[in-house]
Amino acid sequence: MIDYIKGTVVELTPTDLVLETGGIGYHILISLQTYELLKGKETAQAYIHHYLREDDEQYYGFATKDERELFRLLISVTGIGAGTARMMLSSLTADEIRQAILSEDVNRIKSIKGIGAKSAQRVILELKDKIVKGAGAESAGATIFAKADNAATVDEATTALVMLGFSKANIAKVIPAILKENPAAKVEDIIKAALQRL
Repeated sequence: MIDYIKGTVVELTPTDLVLETGGIGYHILISLQTYELLKGKETAQAYIHHYLREDDEQYYGFATKDERELFRLLISVTGIGAGTARMMLSSLTADEIRQAILSEDVNRIKSIKGIGAKSAQRVILELKDKIVKGAGAESAGATIFAKADNAATVDEATTALVMLGFSKANIAKVIPAILKENPAAKVEDIIKAALQRL
């Protein structure tokens, strides 16, 4: 099982990426979200979802684990294939998709090309509970704070709060507010402040 491929960007378009590593060029299908994050880079790392059917084999690549987790959640929905899930992640950001599911915004999901009213309702019905529990957001802390100097602190605090029984989705909402008030917060400060808000 391939978790990620890291290498030289040979080709990058809004839908495709060719990464060369070890003399092999891997053709990877990507979303617009991933394209935006990789644009202009000479080397890149793509988290891989290996799609394998009798007559078809594709690599779907994502700039973050977070986006890959949401993609896997979307393709678990009856009637949503890999192509449709990629279209969803190209039309809306991962956070916008999660928000639309949580707020049961059928029209927002239906606005995506290839998604009808029934499919939109099914996505909400099958995924709302999972997203409330934090599924599809494996690296919530790391993704939101990838640019922050204290990403390791945030990861540690997030892990601790998850072990205490809180959902990643809720944790991801309170930690930015805590860091806005106290950018130099230590792990224990973040956890104490989060416990008062969660």
